[in-house]
Amino acid sequence: MDPQFDIGDVIIAEQWGQYLEMVYARKVEEGWETIPFFEYSYGNFGMMFPRSVTVIREGLDAPETRFWFPADKTLLESAYQVAGSVVLERCVDEGLCLPDTPSVSVGGSGVSGGAFIDNVEFRKYIHETFDAQVLDMESAAVAHVAWANDVPFLAVRSLADLAGGSGKANQMEVFIQLAAVNAAKVVKALLREI
Repeated sequence: MDPQFDIGDVIIAEQWGQYLEMVYARKVEEGWETIPFFEYSYGNFGMMFPRSVTVIREGLDAPETRFWFPADKTLLESAYQVAGSVVLERCVDEGLCLPDTPSVSVGGSGVSGGAFIDNVEFRKYIHETFDAQVLDMESAAVAHVAWANDVPFLAVRSLADLAGGSGKANQMEVFIQLAAVNAAKVVKALLREI
């Protein structure tokens, strides 16, 4: 999502949110009419209004409404320790190479939802609205369940495509193996650090 990152880079976000937890608003003369009993902390994309979720876990007296689910602070510290020491791959087996060697970034936000994104306008909206560095389809759901069960959580994601931001056809099939190798290198380094 963040234009500073490219294919092959590994992102370890400090927090994850479910950006596709949404209300699809009713069209009215003045624009859009949302349902009043949901919280809308973020701007809309047309009729799509992201909303927070209501969650509970042991130790809370009542459910709380939240958008972000944090990564574990101790695991994040380990990620910061190894981020600069991992050398990532830049070439696929067929000899196709990225112009620059990918890097590891720790911090910022990640968002997840059940849609494959390959649209430059929506990519820009997601980055600007949520200040998201990375988008996937799984990590926020795992973060949500980990938070609800008070289990340490950290997601290591590597970019296989740019969600419509590359200016050419989607390249996920070309770079998915490279992304997997780079994410695995970081996970192995994290396990050694831990």
